[in-house]
Amino acid sequence: MNFSVADVPEANLFPQAFPAESFPQFVWEEGQRPATLPAQAWTTETTHRDGQQGGLPLTEADGLAIYDLMGAFTRQSGALRQAEFFVYRPADRAMLEGALERWRGGHPVEPTTWIRATRKDAELVAGLGVAETGMLASASDYHTFYKFKPGGRVQAARTYLDAVQAVLDAGLRPRLHLEDATRAPREFILPFVVAVQELAARYPAEQAPKFRVCDTMGLGLPLEGVAWPRSVPGMVRELRAVGVPGKLLEFHPHNDTHLVVANCLAAVLAGCAAINGTLLGKGERTGNVPLEGVLLHLVGLGVSEMPDFIVLNRLNELYEGLGQGVPAKYPLYGRDAHRTRAGIHADGLNKFWPMYAPFDVPALLGRPLELSLTADSGLAGLIFLIKAHTGRELSKDDAGLRALHASLGADFEAGRQTAVEWEEIADEARAVVAHSVGETVSFV
Repeated sequence: MNFSVADVPEANLFPQAFPAESFPQFVWEEGQRPATLPAQAWTTETTHRDGQQGGLPLTEADGLAIYDLMGAFTRQSGALRQAEFFVYRPADRAMLEGALERWRGGHPVEPTTWIRATRKDAELVAGLGVAETGMLASASDYHTFYKFKPGGRVQAARTYLDAVQAVLDAGLRPRLHLEDATRAPREFILPFVVAVQELAARYPAEQAPKFRVCDTMGLGLPLEGVAWPRSVPGMVRELRAVGVPGKLLEFHPHNDTHLVVANCLAAVLAGCAAINGTLLGKGERTGNVPLEGVLLHLVGLGVSEMPDFIVLNRLNELYEGLGQGVPAKYPLYGRDAHRTRAGIHADGLNKFWPMYAPFDVPALLGRPLELSLTADSGLAGLIFLIKAHTGRELSKDDAGLRALHASLGADFEAGRQTAVEWEEIADEARAVVAHSVGETVSFV
């Protein structure tokens, strides 16, 4: 048989794309790096607003503990820059006050607020000590026709602009949340954005308005060439074209159709500098975009500094204490996210662990590569598990190892369906290791 594959002296592991010390990197074909990609991109947090709105039960103490972990996560990287808070209930106001006190003391995440775009709510935040407030500005006809009485685009726009005026008069920066933007008409969004910019032009530059594009129902698409309103990059480009700088644009998606991270990357590539979501994906219905997933890729794009991903293990522990831990197979931080059960994977991990790891999981996430024993794990699975917990690598020919494997096999043959975890076999496995190296073993 003739074929053109040739042997080479060393493996090509594509070190530029998959560096040993970092997350996978974007390596562009010559001339293909998008000109619209910002030099810097970052994230903003909405756990205290959208996460809580989506069912996360927060006391004042829990809310401030989460805020403290946000600071420990981002440190001075600039990867996470703001966190928004409700202001309507006493517990929410107490969380905001505690966060503002920490911010004034050097915490790296700026607290902001969220209100409905009405003059009454705008007056509510005027004296709270924040520099910026988000304002709900529902943009689709689904909202402007059926939320307002009698309804319609003009009435909605006038109501929002009146609230923007009040916020500007209070000396704050308005951040317009264009709710349901991916079902909203161009004929509403673009003229409204222009009107807000014209209104704000009479105020100091530090009050220049921000615009948050909300994919409220998860219907946006990360594709070029899709007609308005579903193309996320298309909408970002049109907003840039009417004068909104990329640094004043945010994208806020929900995960109803599984496209949150892809849509965020499409928004950034098109020129949007900020992504709004929640660490570990808390939020309404299927959740907000998990910011750790976005930041993994922003680091790979070279537009964000590396935050401390290991801190998020502590955040997940906090959520577990609230009965809100992430699912077992949740990417990166789920209990089973880095756990294999297949013998062929275990064999690969034994021979060259990067074969079955997307990056250096223990170093970057502070989580071990794990294995649960099943009927399919084979001797390789048992070898991996014993080495992970004892540091000893046994030969497949070891008699004690084979006897333990046979015993487990008999259990599965007898009908066991659940996996075997280390704790169940720890004593037997340590005895096998001790015998193989001629040590005396005792159990406590």
